[in-house]
Amino acid sequence: MERPLTNFIRALRSSEVRVSTGEALDAAHTLKLIGYADRSMLKDSLACVLAKSPEEKLTFDELFELYFSRQETSAQSEQDDADASDTSESQADASDLVDLMESGDESAISLALEKAAEAAGTDDIRFSTQVAYYAQQMVKKMGGEALQARLLEALQQGGQDGDAEAQRLIDVRRDVTMKARERAEKAFQVFGAGETQQFRDDYAAEKKLSAIDRSDMERMKRLIAKIAKRLAVKHSRRKRRRNRGQLDVRRTMRANAGFDGVPFNVIWRQKRKDKPKIVVVCDVSGSVAQYVRFLLLLLWSMKDVVPDMHAFAFSFRLGSVDEVLEQNDFETAMTKILREYGMGSTSYGQAWSDLKINHEQIIDRRTTLLVLGDARSNYGDPRMDLFREFAARAKRVIWLNPEGPGLWGTGDSVIPRYAPFCAQVTHVSTLKDLERAVDEILSAYN
Repeated sequence: MERPLTNFIRALRSSEVRVSTGEALDAAHTLKLIGYADRSMLKDSLACVLAKSPEEKLTFDELFELYFSRQETSAQSEQDDADASDTSESQADASDLVDLMESGDESAISLALEKAAEAAGTDDIRFSTQVAYYAQQMVKKMGGEALQARLLEALQQGGQDGDAEAQRLIDVRRDVTMKARERAEKAFQVFGAGETQQFRDDYAAEKKLSAIDRSDMERMKRLIAKIAKRLAVKHSRRKRRRNRGQLDVRRTMRANAGFDGVPFNVIWRQKRKDKPKIVVVCDVSGSVAQYVRFLLLLLWSMKDVVPDMHAFAFSFRLGSVDEVLEQNDFETAMTKILREYGMGSTSYGQAWSDLKINHEQIIDRRTTLLVLGDARSNYGDPRMDLFREFAARAKRVIWLNPEGPGLWGTGDSVIPRYAPFCAQVTHVSTLKDLERAVDEILSAYN
C-alpha cells in the first residue's frame, strides 16, 4: 500500500474513523484505479470506501483537505529531489535559505518546507505541545543553524552594515520559523488532534464526577453523547440477534429430512425477552446532584433505545420529572428539577411513600428500578416495608451510590439495610462507572 494512503488511514483512525484492514485494502485498490490526478474523484471514491456514517464523512472531508493539499506539494518536492539529487548536499546553507525567503516565491518556499517537514518526521506529532519542537527541527533542516551562526557574526561585526545585516537575518529567521510552525500545526491537525481528543476524553471519563467543573461540561456532554451512541449500537445489535433467535439444529434437520439433509428450511429457536423499562429514582440533594446530572443526561440520550423510561427526583418530596426533561433543554430542565426537588431535608422514607401513593402502578415485572443516592436519610424511617414491596414487584433493583463502600453504614447511611433487596449495589464515581451500570441494566434484557 502506498505510504500517503497508509498515513491518511492512520490519520482517520486517530480521529475515530473506524477503518478495517479489508477497507484499507479496498482503498488501496481504489487508489490504484483512480490515481492522484483527479482530486475530486479521489475524494469521492475514498469516501465511499472509508467513511460509513455522516459523522465519519465530516471527519473524512476535513482530514482529506488538510492531508492531500500538502501531498500535492510533497509529490512535487519528491520530483524536484530526483531532478536535483546532485545538489542536495548544499541545500542547508544560510545563503540559500536567505535567498529563498527573500525571493517571495511561495511555491519554492512550500516545497522546501515540505522537504524539511518530512526530514523532521512531523507526521509523528501527537500533542499540540510538540508543535514548537517540530517547527524548530524543520528550521534546523532548512539551514537554521547556519543562519544563526551568520547572525551572530553580523552582531559581533557591529556598525551600520553589521546591524542592517543582523536585522535582515532576524527577519528571515522570524519568517521561516512562522511558516515552519504553521506547517507543524497542520501536521498536528491531521495526525495529532484526534489522538489528543481521545486522550482527553479517556481522562475525562475516568475523572471523578464530583471534581468536574463548569469548564469541563461541554466536553462531558459530547462524551456522554458518544457513550450513549456506543451503548445504543451495542444493544441494538444484541436486540437484532435476539429477535432472530438461535438456530434449532434438531428441528431444522427434521424439517429438511426429505431434501437429503440440505437445510432449505432453517428454523430458529426464539426466547421471549422483556422490553427494557427503566424507572430511575434520583436523590437530588446537594451531595448527589452532580451525579444525577450525568446519569439523567446519559439515560435521556438513550431514549430511542429505551423509550419506556421514567424519572423521579426527590430530596424530601418525590415527583415525576419526565415532562420537565422532555419539554426543556437539558440544562434548563436540571435547573428546574434542582430548584423544585433539591431543596429540603433528605428523606428516603418520604420518597418511597410518595412513590407508593402516586406512582406505584409504574413498577411492574419488566421494570428495572434504578436508584441513585447515598442512602443518607437524616436518621428518619427508611420505610423498608415499601422498598421491599417495590423490589418484589420489579424485575430487579440496582442502587448506584456515589459514596465509597467504606462509608456505607456509617452515621445516617442506611444502604446496608436496602442492599439485601437489590440485585446490585455499586459505587459510582466516574462516567465510566455510569456507563458500566447502564450497560449491565440493558444486558439484563438481551
